[in-house]
Amino acid sequence: MKEHRLKQLVEWLKQEDLSGCFLTSTPNVFYISGFYTDPHERLLGLLAFPNSEPAIVCPNMEVEQVKKTGWNYGIVGYNDTDDPWQKVQEYVKQQGIQMEKLAVEQEHMTVARLHKLEEVFPGVKLAAAEDKMYKLRLVKDEEEVSILREAAKLADFGVEVGVHHLKKGVTEQELVATIEYELKKKGISQMSFSTMALTGLKTAAPHGKPGLDQVKDGDLVLFDLGVVLNGYCSDITRTVAFGNVNEQQQEIYETVLKAQLAAVDICKPGVEIGQIDRKARSIITESGYGEFFTHRIGHGLGIEVHEYPSMNETNTMKLQKGMAFTIEPGIYKPGVGGVRIEDDILVTDNGIELLTSYPKDLQIIKP
Repeated sequence: MKEHRLKQLVEWLKQEDLSGCFLTSTPNVFYISGFYTDPHERLLGLLAFPNSEPAIVCPNMEVEQVKKTGWNYGIVGYNDTDDPWQKVQEYVKQQGIQMEKLAVEQEHMTVARLHKLEEVFPGVKLAAAEDKMYKLRLVKDEEEVSILREAAKLADFGVEVGVHHLKKGVTEQELVATIEYELKKKGISQMSFSTMALTGLKTAAPHGKPGLDQVKDGDLVLFDLGVVLNGYCSDITRTVAFGNVNEQQQEIYETVLKAQLAAVDICKPGVEIGQIDRKARSIITESGYGEFFTHRIGHGLGIEVHEYPSMNETNTMKLQKGMAFTIEPGIYKPGVGGVRIEDDILVTDNGIELLTSYPKDLQIIKP
């Protein structure tokens, strides 16, 4: 149970003169309550009010799990044959609340759910909860930092496993399976996203899909993976060469590495996010590969593997202590291959802490 987070949310409701807030995304419900679940198509929510008891809305089969988190407030449970929205309406009525203006996650709210909300609270005006939740989750506390550190170590281990199992003829999917199997043996039940192991020309696709392609001499091999540990994500990318490397592959690798190190080097409190992207992008552009760096420098990291803020070249937000994000420049040249190098970063008092530590110098794995 995260009492201080709930208190911050309630204070915001009072300041904004809102009747209440209804959070419906798993990450935000978890952040405020400590209760983590994947509800699938079922309704999950956290109701908070300025002066009344909050409640978690969930299927009855999850009620005992909510209690185990230490949640000491209301629980609105429902069966699959119930209308959960009527249950929400009844709870709000019991609290004596006139629902006039409600904050919701507009980016998460479906049209169907919006219509249900308007049915149970006729005439209700809606406000956006996203901005407040982004700001609350932006700066990580010590507990969160501790988990992120451990999650990053497990990401390092995942890459180590993948590189160790490289051999001629091994398929991308075999590498994925081996990485995830070894992580499961360490207690990891969920990856941050679909594990990526790409070889050869497929490395030129930033979000390529692993298949039955086999590793062969002269291939670049790209690993992109992360784990979920106690509700928090890690995310690492490393690229290695198998057997041998040609001149252009080596040039691309060294360019990406130079850009990544330069971007990491300028990170400290007070630096604009856009400056970090532009630093890496300028190095890649000056090397003649600018058109092949097709994405932002990185993204926020925490409960979600991609979260606020977007680390792009137009973002004027300044880094502050406790922010966690990735730095991951890449060059993806069709017909040649691609390289991406990604680390997880934590902003400290005077600089940054690199959470991921797997070596970044070009490794040429011998058959």
